[in-house]
Amino acid sequence: MDYNTLTYAVSEGILTLTLNRPDQLNAFTLEMAQELVDAFNRASEDDSVGAIVVTGAGRAFCAGMDLSIEGNVFGLDESQQPTLEDVSERGDEQHILHGVRDEGGLVSLAIFECKKPVIAAINGAAVGVGATMTCAMDIRLVSTKAKVGFVFNKIGITPEACSSWFLPRVVGLSTALEWCYTAEILEADTLVDANFAKSAHEPDDLLPAAYAIAEKIVKHSPVAIALTRQMMYRNSAQDHPRDAHNVDSLSIFYASIGSGKEGVQSFLEKREAVFSDSAREMPSFYPWWK
Repeated sequence: MDYNTLTYAVSEGILTLTLNRPDQLNAFTLEMAQELVDAFNRASEDDSVGAIVVTGAGRAFCAGMDLSIEGNVFGLDESQQPTLEDVSERGDEQHILHGVRDEGGLVSLAIFECKKPVIAAINGAAVGVGATMTCAMDIRLVSTKAKVGFVFNKIGITPEACSSWFLPRVVGLSTALEWCYTAEILEADTLVDANFAKSAHEPDDLLPAAYAIAEKIVKHSPVAIALTRQMMYRNSAQDHPRDAHNVDSLSIFYASIGSGKEGVQSFLEKREAVFSDSAREMPSFYPWWK
């Protein structure tokens, strides 16, 4: 797929995915949603990509949904009367997929399923879906000029992009509720204090800080990284630690006969490990949740 609203650039194992509608403050459109889903799916299977940094072109990260779109601005089919059964059991049928399901949620699900770590470099305004899509990313860094807002209730709608699942896990239930209830615009210091963002940086230092983290990640086994990413998200939501133990056991078993051999040998030889495994070739039990 050629991208009209994004740029996809890989250098030294790091994909920089840039939201690229700077004249519209990178406002979110249905085309952008579809391109983001494609980009994360593509990166997941791209051996040249070890980590992903997401940022925005110009002075904004993403100013939320483009409200200038004619008709239903969320791209939804108002002729339907969908039920929970419809979206649960027939969610992949075209009239439900693109007429009922939240496009921001499709992006968050693509991020969640991705095998590669995702770092958000929030360079400016991130409002609405511009804020919620980052909740599905693993690490968030903000510019000192960043302003983030979960403004849904203020305009009579509800949070989307799976943020009701992600945001409480990131900042805790009480803080997530407060931010959504009040629709307050949050500045960098508040975001760091609440552990929404790892750190705040001067604008020119933001991407270098994100790349510094990504550079550490891409040195490691892509299979071990992919397993770890899914284990942390999925096992922490299990009902009992035994369920996590079952997955941990298979993961360490297959890692020990794969990339773990090079890791142990490099440790014994006091050198950097050189991993040759590919996230396209995961152990046979992956994906264990399907």
